[in-house]
Amino acid sequence: MHNEFIHQQRIAYFTMEIALKSDIPTYSGGLGVLAGDVMRTGADIQLPLVAVSLVSRAGYFRQEIAEGRQIEHPDTWDPAKWAVPLDAKIAVNIEGREVWVRGWLYVLEGHAGGNEPIILLDTDLDENRQDDREITHYLYGGDSTYRLKQEIVLGIGGLRMLHALGFQIRQYHMNEGHSALLALELLRRFARSANGDESELSYDIPMVREVCNFTTHTPVESGHDQFPYELVQDLLRDFIDFSELRTVAGEERLNMTRLALNLSEYVNGVAMSHAEVSRKMYPGYHVHAITNGVHPHTWTSSSFASLYDRHLPGWCHEAQLLVRVDQIPDEAIWEAHRQSKAKLIERINSLCGREFDPEMPIIGFARRMTAYKRPDLIFSDMERLRAIANARPFQFVMAGKAHPKDEDGKHLIEILHAHLEDMSDVVNTAFLPNYDMDLALYMVSGVDIWLNTPLRPLEASGTSGMKAALNGVPSLSVLDGWWLEGCIEGVTGWAVGDHADNDGDSEFLYKKLEKTVLPLYHDDRRAWISVMKNAIGKNASYFNSHRMMRRYATEAYIR
Repeated sequence: MHNEFIHQQRIAYFTMEIALKSDIPTYSGGLGVLAGDVMRTGADIQLPLVAVSLVSRAGYFRQEIAEGRQIEHPDTWDPAKWAVPLDAKIAVNIEGREVWVRGWLYVLEGHAGGNEPIILLDTDLDENRQDDREITHYLYGGDSTYRLKQEIVLGIGGLRMLHALGFQIRQYHMNEGHSALLALELLRRFARSANGDESELSYDIPMVREVCNFTTHTPVESGHDQFPYELVQDLLRDFIDFSELRTVAGEERLNMTRLALNLSEYVNGVAMSHAEVSRKMYPGYHVHAITNGVHPHTWTSSSFASLYDRHLPGWCHEAQLLVRVDQIPDEAIWEAHRQSKAKLIERINSLCGREFDPEMPIIGFARRMTAYKRPDLIFSDMERLRAIANARPFQFVMAGKAHPKDEDGKHLIEILHAHLEDMSDVVNTAFLPNYDMDLALYMVSGVDIWLNTPLRPLEASGTSGMKAALNGVPSLSVLDGWWLEGCIEGVTGWAVGDHADNDGDSEFLYKKLEKTVLPLYHDDRRAWISVMKNAIGKNASYFNSHRMMRRYATEAYIR
């Protein structure tokens, strides 16, 4: 079945996680959703790509909330239900033994008729011993040994799988550093013996760099995968000369980001500010900036998609047409939003048994639950928040998962539930369990205000606010990541704080809610709809994946 995809050269997009659909739990959050949007856009604009990821049979996890506490359940899936097993099998050497890998082919079909192949790597084979069979089971599971085994399978095994299947690859694109070992496999393939001595190889680094691209997403050093060389030696053995490896991956530890930086010709951050932060983190490297975007067809509610189809035909393929949103009557914009909001309210009721008021504004906050996202910032002064709610009523809905090993993140969820319960006598509140792609669309299209309050400069880009903008939902957000580029104060949304630091953000947030945002919603519907239109016309028209992928094509892939 894969033969239809091997007749032309393709860009190989390597990613540890990828969001194909809610029923396939091969993603945990924004990195995987971005990867899915990359491939969906490739199908739309007929850019020849092939994605390589792990099958993650046990998924990430299914979240249950019990008395405010997160409980994790396995989220297993059967790849045979959605994908086709490929005939090819390859082996990688781990701890001196062969670990066999096969691939599953998932064909991503675009809404406009294009399609892209996704190869999901699987070690759950009879040929492997039990612990090796589980290497591709758990997304971001296990310890550092388990993670390095996964990255061996992804990078080295993924490249071998593409070769075995007959794919012609013109460029490799690493989505974060997890797959950087593919560059080592390329070094080995391009190596030449010195004076005919096979024990002394000369590695052709320029040739490898010429075909590799690297997108970094993490603006803090501690967030990048690093492994002690003792572990690397134990798992990879004589795979590559270790003195050469230390030269390109770091003297003290194998730093996957350093490896990718040194062996990629094109490197980019995912927003203008993030690229600047990355240049300071890694001086001497040329880090470009391609700000992320989101896939219009996937992240626009049915009511807004129908509205755009009527008034701006072609918007789904050429999202810049959304700049013409002023041609759409205010009443039509509001009605499309009203329909999306009704669907969210129905969803809240079915999940939590809470009755939300369709006439009252809903503030939404949903993302990975971890400390730097500061989901509890809005609750910094509960009495102040109560006073605001009494004067200008609003409703509040939250969602998000904490990594199973992030105890602080899980404790945050408990704290948030306590705050929401404490506010429930004056504010309709809800925390929706098991945040996934489907729930995300309900939220970004159904709330009235999208809240985002990360610590600067830790939001590399952020894409949830871009999804909200496609549905006419303005952001109230800290000036970091994409919002530094997207915020036009009072026009596309509102800033929390300033560019400088994180001090006083809660006060900024309360003042903005009390004096600007909530009064505008309650008192001036026409002006509010104007902000909604600007979110569409000035944000959604630009921060979309079609613009993003056309830039990757012209700046990274064609050179």
